Amino acid sequence: MSSDVQLDVEQASSARLIQQQIDLVAQAGGGRVVLPAMELTLDRGLALRSHVELVGQGEQTLLRKGPGRIYPLAGYHNYGMCDVPLADATGLEVGMTVSVHDGSAHGGFYETFATITWIKDNWVGLDHGIEADYRADDKPSLTTVYPLVFGHRIQSAAVRDLRLEGNRAASDRNMGGCRGGAIYFYQSRGLEITGIRESDYDGEGLSFQMCRDVIIRDAHFDGNSGNGLHPGAGSTNALFENCGGQGNAKSGFFFCVRANHITVRDCEFAENGSGISIGTRDCNNLIENCRVRSNRGVGVLVRPSPRPVEVHSCRIRQCTIQGNLDVQIDVTPDAHDLIFEANQIDGGDQGIGIRIAETASSIHLESNDVTGCEQDTQIQDSASLASPTPFTCGYGDAPADAFQHLAVPERD
Repeated sequence: MSSDVQLDVEQASSARLIQQQIDLVAQAGGGRVVLPAMELTLDRGLALRSHVELVGQGEQTLLRKGPGRIYPLAGYHNYGMCDVPLADATGLEVGMTVSVHDGSAHGGFYETFATITWIKDNWVGLDHGIEADYRADDKPSLTTVYPLVFGHRIQSAAVRDLRLEGNRAASDRNMGGCRGGAIYFYQSRGLEITGIRESDYDGEGLSFQMCRDVIIRDAHFDGNSGNGLHPGAGSTNALFENCGGQGNAKSGFFFCVRANHITVRDCEFAENGSGISIGTRDCNNLIENCRVRSNRGVGVLVRPSPRPVEVHSCRIRQCTIQGNLDVQIDVTPDAHDLIFEANQIDGGDQGIGIRIAETASSIHLESNDVTGCEQDTQIQDSASLASPTPFTCGYGDAPADAFQHLAVPERD
């Protein structure tokens, strides 16, 4: 039985109180937690649960991330431990969400994101084991860095109609996109993200990793220090419609490793570090009717990914790709079976329209209108233009075995 709860400003006056309502609705079998028109600075992230929707009042409901502070570890601590020793734990509370990092090259899934379960004598308990060995020489630390809204191993959940502010100026450390983002999901399925306006997070705007069956509509992620939108780590069967990423330091849209059977439709990516980036094992994806403009790097980049993890079986059609720096579409080595059709490509009187590397193959160009470039196409080997092998692509077209690499909750 579902249970909908409409909160007033007093009931939603802290992240802790909102979390209590989310948990109660989940325990009752699911439903909606509806936030009022308000502004709230969070001291922790909001954990979404299965069968729960967190809903705001659009632009009138603003959630702002609290300051990100650094708490140095007292010394070495090793993988799998559900606690960390701090030099000083002052200011931390049970229930807060935190991250553990170090100053080495470790990043990605080596970072730890967790919830505090206990605090004693500057030892801080975590709800699961740390993800790596953290050596004293690498200056490890716990930080109050966290997603504003997140879900781990959940299903049939949604976040809707919220304004989210990342408050970058108050962050002493950013969060890696593999473990977090302003909105973040991990090993989950059946998710919907609609009506979101997010900006200014010190990390990714939207990140979901190892997820399936995700719908994102009318959602914009702008001005972040990482990528705007980041489906990654094997995520399969996702639909993006009427979304955008503008002014992000990295890509507007970043397909990460093995992001497959994804449709990106009627979206805009402008004034980012690059427009759309496609890479390792990112296959069977469809990008259509999108606008990719005025980015500081390549408009649509197919990143170098040597076999057997090369990019293939993607279709980019009816897009406007214009005014991006140097190259509008760049197909790098080993990619194959890509179709570019009916795109409007304008270099703004500079650079290359379409560049195809020598070892790319079966790259099909059809009815593209290329203007305003110093060189319309740069094809290093004409053999690369052989016809592609027929393929299917996009959301809703994944065969059953497309999900076999994922460990997500079973459908109820």
